[in-house]
Amino acid sequence: MFDKELLHYLQGLITEHRKELFEKVLAERTRHFTVVLEDIYQKHNTSAVVRTCDVFGIQDLHIIENKYNSYVSNQVAKGAQKWIDFHEYNQHANNTENCLKTLRKNGYQIIATTPHNDSCLLQDFDISKKSAFVFGVEKGGVSDYMLDEADGYLKIPMNGFTESLNISVAAAIILQSVTQRLRVSQLNWQLSEVEKNEKRLDWTKKTINHVEEVIERWKEEESTRM
Repeated sequence: MFDKELLHYLQGLITEHRKELFEKVLAERTRHFTVVLEDIYQKHNTSAVVRTCDVFGIQDLHIIENKYNSYVSNQVAKGAQKWIDFHEYNQHANNTENCLKTLRKNGYQIIATTPHNDSCLLQDFDISKKSAFVFGVEKGGVSDYMLDEADGYLKIPMNGFTESLNISVAAAIILQSVTQRLRVSQLNWQLSEVEKNEKRLDWTKKTINHVEEVIERWKEEESTRM
């Protein structure tokens, strides 16, 4: 829940440079696109995708853990995990189904990335709809269930002997392409002001050491003024 007065107080404790950086990044953040990782077991790949999401302004990352637990390496992610929102699905028998229900409830079409099937080429992809790009486990790709439930398929044009890319490379290529086109479009792709305020508060908290203690002192000071 957003607290305007708390944000004002906490932002008084960080530098102007940091606040300006927050505003610059927030202006480029989007929830028009999101990313889904389905059962990725190589931890460096998950970490690299986290970094890619941050770089290209993707605010949310959905992680499905049916078989494998995810882990983000700070060495690979370079701290990017602090600035994006994680949504993990690991509590039920079919976490993939629960993830898809959540995404569709929030207006996303499900796009499975796969070099197979009658997939749409990346350069021909229609960016106008809110889309969740799903990347599957190494070698095997997205699950059969995901393929059956997907609203569409997407592939990167390839001209070599191999027909697949490392998942983190594929994610970077796709996100660079669709976000670049998004930012020069007339679509309403940016975060709302409510969402920006939530992120301002969240990011400011993450910047301040021992922030919970700082907030408690602020609450005490505020109560004495009332």
